[in-house]
Amino acid sequence: MYEGGSLGLMGCVSTIAHLEGSQILGIIPTAFVEGNFAGKTVGEELRVPTMQDRIWKMFDNSDAFIALPGGIGTLEEIFQIASWA
Repeated sequence: MYEGGSLGLMGCVSTIAHLEGSQILGIIPTAFVEGNFAGKTVGEELRVPTMQDRIWKMFDNSDAFIALPGGIGTLEEIFQIASWA
């Protein structure tokens, strides 16, 4: 499971995992899809209304998390998930 889309480091990792046969779930806010900010999602795509809904769905559908280098949004997600755990 990842942020959805095909851009950036997570896009590369999800594409390779998908090509090697892994199940991939991309969770992406609708605004990112409509604004074409994310590229094409690899594997299954789950669209959610907001970023907060995305973080909640990620939490709800995961057993563990690995954070790759990112920006402010990545830090927000790390702290949000840690506070719920």
